[in-house]
Amino acid sequence: MAVLDKVVNITSVANNAFLDVQPGAGVEWVIHNLMFGGAFELYWYDGTNSILIDSEGANGGRTNLVYHVTNGVRLRMKNTSGGTTFLGYSGVITK
Repeated sequence: MAVLDKVVNITSVANNAFLDVQPGAGVEWVIHNLMFGGAFELYWYDGTNSILIDSEGANGGRTNLVYHVTNGVRLRMKNTSGGTTFLGYSGVITK
Protein backbone atom coordinates (compact mmCIF):
# COMPACT_ATOMS: atom_id res chain seq x y z
CA MET A 1 0.00 0.00 0.00
CA ALA A 2 1.17 3.51 -0.78
CA VAL A 3 0.82 6.95 0.76
CA LEU A 4 -2.74 8.28 0.23
CA ASP A 5 -4.15 4.78 -0.33
CA LYS A 6 -7.34 4.19 1.61
CA VAL A 7 -7.43 2.17 4.82
CA VAL A 8 -10.79 0.49 5.36
CA ASN A 9 -11.79 -2.23 7.83
CA ILE A 10 -15.03 -3.68 9.14
CA THR A 11 -15.01 -6.75 11.33
CA SER A 12 -17.16 -8.71 13.73
CA VAL A 13 -16.02 -8.18 17.33
CA ALA A 14 -17.12 -10.19 20.38
CA ASN A 15 -18.56 -8.45 23.43
CA ASN A 16 -15.84 -6.75 25.54
CA ALA A 17 -13.21 -7.42 22.84
CA PHE A 18 -11.22 -4.77 20.95
CA LEU A 19 -10.59 -3.77 17.37
CA ASP A 20 -7.16 -2.13 17.22
CA VAL A 21 -6.82 0.68 14.68
CA GLN A 22 -3.12 0.07 14.16
CA PRO A 23 -0.89 0.18 11.08
CA GLY A 24 2.18 -2.01 10.65
CA ALA A 25 5.64 -0.95 11.81
CA GLY A 26 6.93 2.20 10.10
CA VAL A 27 3.50 3.08 8.67
CA GLU A 28 1.23 5.95 9.76
CA TRP A 29 -2.48 6.50 9.13
CA VAL A 30 -4.96 9.34 9.56
CA ILE A 31 -8.34 7.92 10.58
CA HIS A 32 -11.36 9.90 9.39
CA ASN A 33 -14.36 7.72 10.24
CA LEU A 34 -15.34 5.19 12.92
CA MET A 35 -18.41 2.98 12.55
CA PHE A 36 -20.05 0.79 15.18
CA GLY A 37 -22.99 -1.60 15.08
CA GLY A 38 -23.70 -1.26 18.79
CA ALA A 39 -22.45 0.32 21.99
CA PHE A 40 -18.70 0.94 22.04
CA GLU A 41 -15.84 2.72 23.80
CA LEU A 42 -12.89 4.38 22.09
CA TYR A 43 -9.44 4.42 23.68
CA TRP A 44 -6.14 6.16 22.89
CA TYR A 45 -3.58 3.42 23.57
CA ASP A 46 0.22 3.09 23.53
CA GLY A 47 0.47 -0.64 24.23
CA THR A 48 0.50 -0.11 28.02
CA ASN A 49 -1.54 2.97 28.92
CA SER A 50 -5.02 3.77 27.70
CA ILE A 51 -7.30 6.81 27.86
CA LEU A 52 -11.04 6.52 27.29
CA ILE A 53 -11.77 9.33 24.80
CA ASP A 54 -15.29 8.54 23.56
CA SER A 55 -18.21 6.19 24.07
CA GLU A 56 -21.65 5.57 22.62
CA GLY A 57 -24.59 3.50 23.84
CA ALA A 58 -26.07 2.70 20.41
CA ASN A 59 -25.00 1.98 16.84
CA GLY A 60 -23.74 4.79 14.64
CA GLY A 61 -20.57 6.48 13.55
CA ARG A 62 -18.13 9.29 14.09
CA THR A 63 -17.17 11.14 10.91
CA ASN A 64 -14.78 13.88 9.80
CA LEU A 65 -12.18 12.90 12.40
CA VAL A 66 -8.43 13.45 12.30
CA TYR A 67 -6.72 10.81 14.45
CA HIS A 68 -3.06 10.17 13.64
CA VAL A 69 -2.12 6.57 14.49
CA THR A 70 1.15 4.68 14.37
CA ASN A 71 2.17 1.14 15.23
CA GLY A 72 3.07 2.30 18.74
CA VAL A 73 0.23 4.74 19.49
CA ARG A 74 -3.18 3.74 18.22
CA LEU A 75 -6.92 3.75 18.74
CA ARG A 76 -8.78 0.80 20.25
CA MET A 77 -12.49 0.30 19.71
CA LYS A 78 -14.11 -1.82 22.43
CA ASN A 79 -17.43 -3.56 21.87
CA THR A 80 -19.63 -2.89 24.91
CA SER A 81 -22.94 -3.85 23.27
CA GLY A 82 -23.54 -7.05 25.25
CA GLY A 83 -23.17 -9.25 22.15
CA THR A 84 -21.12 -9.61 19.00
CA THR A 85 -21.30 -6.58 16.70
CA PHE A 86 -19.47 -4.97 13.80
CA LEU A 87 -16.83 -2.27 14.31
CA GLY A 88 -14.98 -0.46 11.56
CA TYR A 89 -12.88 2.49 10.47
CA SER A 90 -11.63 4.27 7.37
CA GLY A 91 -8.80 6.67 6.66
CA VAL A 92 -5.68 7.16 4.57
CA ILE A 93 -2.04 6.10 4.72
CA THR A 94 0.25 9.08 5.38
CA LYS A 95 3.64 7.35 5.69
